[in-house]
Amino acid sequence: MNCVFCKIVNGELPSLKVYEDKSTMVFMDIAKDVDGHMVAIPKKHVKSILDCDEATLQQLMSAVKKVSCHCVEKCGYDGVNLLNASDESAGQSVPHFHIHIIPRKKDDGLDTWPKFDGAKHKIEEIHKKLCAL
Repeated sequence: MNCVFCKIVNGELPSLKVYEDKSTMVFMDIAKDVDGHMVAIPKKHVKSILDCDEATLQQLMSAVKKVSCHCVEKCGYDGVNLLNASDESAGQSVPHFHIHIIPRKKDDGLDTWPKFDGAKHKIEEIHKKLCAL
């Protein structure tokens, strides 16, 4: 498989691991965009949350919570941002399910919330579509 995250899991590419268990791994993001930026992945190849089985999702979220709590309880951060893009249409750049963990400090000046142009449809119309589970 030609997946960069699978290559990290298999030891074919180096990484700076922060946390690892039998089913998940958290490592430093090499983007060098924000101090402390980490990526949490399932070791099992899954493209996105859209095709992730419940057990894998539960294991990944457990690791995300563990690392996030460690950031706040032991590393001097005040909170975290969790970011995910599922599918290329949403901006997913690596086709392996991953969640970015960005440790935050009060008044750190980061703006990680996207800027939206405004809704184009009535909220009631969208609500009706979304409630049709």
